Amino acid sequence: MILSLSDITKSYQTAEGQISVLRGVSLDLARGETLALTGESGSGKSTLLHLAGGLDRPDSGSILVSGREINKLDDAGRAGFRRTDVGVIFQQYNLIPSLDVKANVSFHAKLARRFDPLWETELVEALGIGQLLQRYPEQLSGGQQQRVAIGRTLAAKPPLVLADEPTGNLDESTADIALDIMLRLTKSAGIALLLVTHSSRLANKLDRRITLSGGKVAA
Repeated sequence: MILSLSDITKSYQTAEGQISVLRGVSLDLARGETLALTGESGSGKSTLLHLAGGLDRPDSGSILVSGREINKLDDAGRAGFRRTDVGVIFQQYNLIPSLDVKANVSFHAKLARRFDPLWETELVEALGIGQLLQRYPEQLSGGQQQRVAIGRTLAAKPPLVLADEPTGNLDESTADIALDIMLRLTKSAGIALLLVTHSSRLANKLDRRITLSGGKVAA
């Protein structure tokens, strides 16, 4: 398994008191497998994704990525993990405004010391962004920015990709195209994908689907 979450709990303190977001969630994701994580707003989907990506720590439980228990890593260890072992695609794209498309696509791969010009060329062609390489993020449409964000994440060939509503800002047709491309590219590279989505239509495109309800995996 590339990802194993066992009995994960997570709570947050608010002005109204403590809120329990995850209540004993367990799931496994095999290498090269795609898994959709669905559920109503507030069910804990994004929180679970952030924990799996080392962006936060659980209150209890264990998170194994490639056999390493990342919840026991210190801040520096988790930063290194995020640089080399996982790629995250957000709904907001998070492209670097001062870099053109070509530099944005290669940024993570160079940071992880995995820059492969042949793989980058394949990504650029598959994503249809070859004519955009000299443009900057502000010159791109939402769909174009999302394709660049997908390319940037996949360029480093991380064994695990986490995607949080990556097509949430796109219209239905553009969302379908973007996800189809992402699924084809992750499969060809043997990358595992955990995708958070509200859309049953998109979730049905993946190998498996798990639904969260009230901070637990629904039966």
